[in-house]
Amino acid sequence: MSTPMTKGVLFVHSSPRALCPHLEWAAGRALGRAISFDWEDQPILRGAQRAEVFWEGPHGTGAALASALRGWEHLRYEVSEDPAQGVDGARWMHTPDLGIFYAQTDSIGNVVVPEDRIRYAMEVGAGNAAELQRELRVALGQPWDDELEPFRHAGDGSSVIWLHNVG
Repeated sequence: MSTPMTKGVLFVHSSPRALCPHLEWAAGRALGRAISFDWEDQPILRGAQRAEVFWEGPHGTGAALASALRGWEHLRYEVSEDPAQGVDGARWMHTPDLGIFYAQTDSIGNVVVPEDRIRYAMEVGAGNAAELQRELRVALGQPWDDELEPFRHAGDGSSVIWLHNVG
């Protein structure tokens, strides 16, 4: 059985200028070909660059991209992978302060929280509504969303590049 094809988006919300060529190399390696991003200034973080890249490739390309960018501590990024025939979608978010977050997503992009994670939140938050709410927010990736949101809005109206990987 062949690997289903899917598509997704890589958002580099903020990267130090000196790191940009290294990110292009790492993302290109994950996609299986050399690529170049259209970098723009990140208006809310002096000296930082941002880029948005749409990609197409086999299922698992999102994980390969997220893994390729993981480890650079000053980097803020998101990778999404749309669901495809017989496979779930996924979302990865990374911030310098929080590290990486991964979640499975459904057919319309909602984060899917596994039953065991909900049970854990209920156990930790038993008798304490504030703690239960905190645990559920973490399970949904809310702290990452909160930190990335200003960077997302800073990119409204920017250009986008499509990348294709048929490998």
